[in-house]
Amino acid sequence: MSIVTQKLVQELSITWPLLPDDFILPDDPLENTDQPLIAAALSQPLSFLPELLQDALIVSNFALCAAIDERMICKAPDWMYVKPVQPWQSSKPRRSYTPHTQGTIPQVVMEFLSATYGEEYSVEFTESVGKWFFYEQVIQVPIYVIFRPDTSRLEVYALESGRYQPQKPNESGRYWIPGLELFIGVWEGTHELRTGHWLRWWDAEGNLLLWSEERTEQERQQKQLAQQQLEQERQQREQTEVLLEQERLRAQALEERLRSLGIEPNQ
Repeated sequence: MSIVTQKLVQELSITWPLLPDDFILPDDPLENTDQPLIAAALSQPLSFLPELLQDALIVSNFALCAAIDERMICKAPDWMYVKPVQPWQSSKPRRSYTPHTQGTIPQVVMEFLSATYGEEYSVEFTESVGKWFFYEQVIQVPIYVIFRPDTSRLEVYALESGRYQPQKPNESGRYWIPGLELFIGVWEGTHELRTGHWLRWWDAEGNLLLWSEERTEQERQQKQLAQQQLEQERQQREQTEVLLEQERLRAQALEERLRSLGIEPNQ
C-alpha cells in the first residue's frame, strides 16, 4: 500500500490547479475495444435530453485532475458526467477537468473492467494513488460505478459519510443515479456490431432511453403504423360508401316496385 493511501485524507493538502499546458498525458493504447463502445453507448441517448447536456461535460477516458501535497495527479475514468462546468474559452481542445476550479464535482464516474483489468492511465510524479481513493477521498465523487462487461456484473457505490457504500438495485435490477435523475442497468444485445452486455439508461418511469438507430426504427414503425391506420380508415370509408350505395339502390328498387303496384311511396 502506498504512503499516500495510508495517510488520513485530513492530513493531505488537496488543491485544484489547472493542468499545465506542458503536462504530458500518456497516450497508451486502449485495454480493449469494448470500453469506448460502451462509453459512447452511454453518452449517445443523453444527446436527446437538452436539460442534461446544457453546461455539462460528458467524456470518456478523460483526465480528471487534482493536486495532492502539490503533486499533480490525473485519473482517466472510462465515463464521467459533470454538470455544471464553466464554458471552455480556449481554442485548443479541452484535455482535462479540475473540479472546483472549472466547475463542480462530477456527479458520477465509471470504470469498465476487463478480465485482465489494468490501471489504465493514472499520472502522478512519485507515489501511486489508486482510483478508488482518488474518487472517494480526493474528488469525493457522489456515485462510483464499476461494470464488468464480460460477466455483466454491475456495482454502484454512493458516498455516504465519506466512504463508498454499495447500493442495492430496484426490482428491475437498476440503480438510480442522482444528478442525472436516471436509472442505470445492464442490457444484453447487439449494438455497433458488438453483441454482449451494455450499460443503458432508463427514465424515472422505467422507459428505456433509445439509441439513435432505435429511435429511427421506432419512428419507422410509428410511421408504418400511422400509414396502416390511414389505410384502414380509407377502407372503412370505402366500405361505408359501398353500404350507403347499396342501401340507396335497395330503396330505389323498392320505390319502383311500389309504383309498379300503383302505390306512390312518397304519399
